[in-house]
Amino acid sequence: MGGAIALPLPAAALPVLMAQAQPNNPRLNELLRQGREQVDAGNVTGAIALYEEAATLAPNNARIFSGIGFLQARQGNHRAAVTAFERAVQLDANNAAFYYALGFSRANLDDNAGAAQAYRRATELDSNNVQAFLGLGVVLSRQGDFEGAVRAYQQVATRQPNNAQIQEAIGTAYLQQQRYPQAVTALQQAARLAPRDGDVQLNLAIALLNSGNQTEGLAAMERAAALEPRNGQIYLKMGDIFRAQGNAERALAAYQRAVGLQPNLIEAHQAMGELLLEREDYLRAIVTYREVVELAPQDADAHFQLGVALQGRNRDEEAVAAYQAARDLYEQQGNTAGVERTREALRELSPNRSRPGD
Repeated sequence: MGGAIALPLPAAALPVLMAQAQPNNPRLNELLRQGREQVDAGNVTGAIALYEEAATLAPNNARIFSGIGFLQARQGNHRAAVTAFERAVQLDANNAAFYYALGFSRANLDDNAGAAQAYRRATELDSNNVQAFLGLGVVLSRQGDFEGAVRAYQQVATRQPNNAQIQEAIGTAYLQQQRYPQAVTALQQAARLAPRDGDVQLNLAIALLNSGNQTEGLAAMERAAALEPRNGQIYLKMGDIFRAQGNAERALAAYQRAVGLQPNLIEAHQAMGELLLEREDYLRAIVTYREVVELAPQDADAHFQLGVALQGRNRDEEAVAAYQAARDLYEQQGNTAGVERTREALRELSPNRSRPGD
């Protein structure tokens, strides 16, 4: 679903280090000056080296460590950034900007619990830190705490009532909780603020349909497709909605449109294959699952489903090969249930062809 919010880089985390100039330490001042010059020149690696040397001369200067952390984060070196920001908050435990920056880098390492802790501390120190509330909402959503995410996003919404992205994030979090009326309210607000956003319209369609409002839900779905006619993901989601409604024909048409737009959209191929197998349309299922195994050769389930489709067309030799490929992959992946399922399929199909021990 939509609603995913990118975490903003903590742009304010790089201090004006020359403001920390110390008259009794000319070497430190020179390193800070050179570091600033390297930043201005775009030589981030060189600047980091200079600031790290400065940190050895001033090991209790929190701003130097925060500057190192910012530059490491800008380079994508989030593990090194976390180390620097952790040192900064040890030295200055009441600096909301440092905690925000620490949360940012932890979040980029998928340490969502640690990121939430840092973001929450930033909001405690500065209740107007919108970016910290935003980051907190993102990482809480990642952890499945959608109720907590909504509370964090609402803090942003009270300060930025015309932020469509926040309203969509709130609506998406409500969708995850199956709180459809609240989702409709938030997503309708997002749609008013961003009327040309296809993802908003699609999420609104999901909320409306699950609220029992078929007419408006289908209208929102059509608007989503009209707004982003080249977006295969939208047609994939449309297919899922039609399938859940029991409308197999429209679901298949949507999945076909999705793969036509994005041939490598494996989820659409998989969904189409499942639906074709349900309808016992084995010939088209064979074609579809051959596409899946080509896109994802390590997908044991796809090999198994290909075997089912081939067996449905009485192409037993090929079915055996597909089942055996699935079995081997399940074994490599330690999936004992999958191994047993393929062994049973092989025994049923051709007992004499099974591998010894099957």
